[in-house]
Amino acid sequence: MSLLDTLASSLGKSSPEGGGGSSALIAMAMEFVNNQPGGLNGLIQRFHEQGAGDIVSSWIGTGENKPVSPDTVTNVLGADKVDELAQKAGVPGDQLSGMLASVLPHLVDRATPNGEVPAEGKLDLTSVLGSLGGLAGLFGKSEGDKNA
Repeated sequence: MSLLDTLASSLGKSSPEGGGGSSALIAMAMEFVNNQPGGLNGLIQRFHEQGAGDIVSSWIGTGENKPVSPDTVTNVLGADKVDELAQKAGVPGDQLSGMLASVLPHLVDRATPNGEVPAEGKLDLTSVLGSLGGLAGLFGKSEGDKNA
């Protein structure tokens, strides 16, 4: 089982196609962030513009990650973008926004290990996946224990 499959199964998410679809959704989330105007910085800016700056800032900081609702994800990204991504993934839009709400806090958190956004504003697949190595176990812990 790949790391992405492990992450997806630990989230309890699956697509109609099975575990590979979940892996694709996680990879799609990373690709989406990187393809934002400004990459991760652009995504962070969108959260701030939509009144959810405190949420995204908690993911960057070294403390507890605040949860984000699927509705907030849809509001920040835009319903059209969520629908477009959902169509590509072959899942309903509400399922995709729920998956992104589960995955984005951890992706952003792992991409900013010292509370700093990478200068290039891109999620590096290799380094993020490497830091996600213990993430499957993390989902069984409280968020306050994430840096333990």
